[in-house]
Amino acid sequence: MPSNGLENLFDALEILGGLDAGTRSEIAAEFEPLALKRGDVLVRQGDAADSMFIVVSGRFAVRLDGRADAISEIGPGQPIGEIAFLAGGTRTATVEALRDGLVLGLNRADFERLTSKSPALWRVITVTLAKRIAALNAAQPAPPDPRPRTIAIIRGGAAAIPAGFVDRLAETLARASQPKKVRGRRVQVVDGVRAAEMLAARSSYDSSDATAAFNDLERQSDFVVYVADDELTAWSDKAMRQADIVLAVAAFSGDPTPNDLEQRAAMLLPSSSRRLVLLHEKRQPITGTQRWIAARSVTMHHHVALDTQADFARLARFLKGTAVGLIACGGGALCTAQIGLYKAFTEAGVQFDMMGGTSGGSAFTAAFALGRTPDEIDAAAHDVFITNRAMRRLTWPRYSLIDHKHYDAQLHRYYGGHDIEDLWIPYFAISSNLSRCSLNCHRTGSLWSAVRASGSIPVILPPYYTADGDMLVDGCLLDNVPIKAMHELKSGPNVVMSFAVPDLERFDVSYDTLPSRNEMIARAVNPFGRSALPEAPSLMNVLMRSLMANRQDFKRHLTEDDLLVVPPVPDEMSFLDWHRHSELVDLAYRWAKAELLRDGSAPRLWLDGITIDSAGH
Repeated sequence: MPSNGLENLFDALEILGGLDAGTRSEIAAEFEPLALKRGDVLVRQGDAADSMFIVVSGRFAVRLDGRADAISEIGPGQPIGEIAFLAGGTRTATVEALRDGLVLGLNRADFERLTSKSPALWRVITVTLAKRIAALNAAQPAPPDPRPRTIAIIRGGAAAIPAGFVDRLAETLARASQPKKVRGRRVQVVDGVRAAEMLAARSSYDSSDATAAFNDLERQSDFVVYVADDELTAWSDKAMRQADIVLAVAAFSGDPTPNDLEQRAAMLLPSSSRRLVLLHEKRQPITGTQRWIAARSVTMHHHVALDTQADFARLARFLKGTAVGLIACGGGALCTAQIGLYKAFTEAGVQFDMMGGTSGGSAFTAAFALGRTPDEIDAAAHDVFITNRAMRRLTWPRYSLIDHKHYDAQLHRYYGGHDIEDLWIPYFAISSNLSRCSLNCHRTGSLWSAVRASGSIPVILPPYYTADGDMLVDGCLLDNVPIKAMHELKSGPNVVMSFAVPDLERFDVSYDTLPSRNEMIARAVNPFGRSALPEAPSLMNVLMRSLMANRQDFKRHLTEDDLLVVPPVPDEMSFLDWHRHSELVDLAYRWAKAELLRDGSAPRLWLDGITIDSAGH
């Protein structure tokens, strides 16, 4: 009979739920432990289903032949292959270990011996199995939990990990920033010395006893942090194999050449399970991150200042799956409302861990990520669009309607000279790639280029052309509210800024009154004739409305952790009314402030779930 608390696995197992405790105990005694290494195949599609398994610890990917991505993930306490086993069929999928793990297995011979002793056992299991199959057919498969529970820390580059970093990160992980969903209190740190003590006389890290010992520790903890040796040793290899995610921790000022530990991690884990943590002595402007990420394929990098606890807290929230995102949509001049919303949320104590947006939203979230204050950003909007009339200097309409050189110069004054990877806050911008007919997510390179490409309104501005020859236009063409992009980059709650779109809007315009070319020229040279033009939307207005037409589709990507914020906008205000920016900033700020303080409101309840104080805890 499995011990050390494993009895609870069988008590909670659905297919055995209709059995009495004595019968469950008798079945449990027949299960045998099986240790697997990262990459081991537990069952293979098409093979005979001659065993069933229960996961004690580890993570397992379910894959179908011909598909590169896993269709689901199986974790501790879940069965593997029980339906095909009980039904007497063949394996319908391949199950592979994503890290070192432990399962309990029961073969067919032992199971048939049990059922021959107790014929009633088959009836109970058959009924439960039928219910399980019906439920699976009716329900959508639950997405895998992306939050890691085991973390390996390895040295990045040439320099050693600073003393105290690991303990400080572990202490920060132990603080529950979202107590309703993530306990985050029991954090164990295991280095090579402690690992050797745990194993005592067991000499091999690859033994079943070793895997069982580490998995038992993981089962009792919320997080286990495995600290690799400075070099690639047997313990270092085991630490990485045992981990859900590997953090390569490096001194930013050091040599960025990947070391043996990083190269081994790249062999063991996909890029989605590897991150780079770049340490700085203190907070100051960053340049040169590209030299670190150019030689590595990692899903994300994090800048951490050793003198700033908020940076440790942000890294911990990313690891816990509670990082708070800010998502901003496009909408021309309406996007200035995002300045007021941001001001209200930050004053309420919310610290955003990642930011991203589309079109105008990409410009304002970039300014937020740069650390600009709401007042500074509002003043910059006035400077760009009112004082320097960035969107009103027309040109000969060969490539665009407005002079992009003038427009680009205004943007460059505020975003030029910065690279996305050098920002303290992770950031992305969305553009539409017309060369590849796909979405383009800017996560590295020139910040100015990303903002410019994301806001390249077709016809009004020329496309932005990359060095590879790709033609990029406004991101709102394909994804105006990039919630899905944020979900793919991180787990956790998000503030989603959008605008209401009228369900029905009519225009009192007689089509026959729209003038011909000659009539337009005649009225243009006759100042008294201009007032006779019909009150129809302008070319720019029609273009903006066309780009916004499919914006409601984003709501299907909202999760229960996301907060959709839709501020009021004056009925008569259009996408091009930049002269009303300060009015809209103030209106959105006062509205959001009231909503956040209003007892019982959805925003207030949402904030209570992720309360973050001024220290970033």
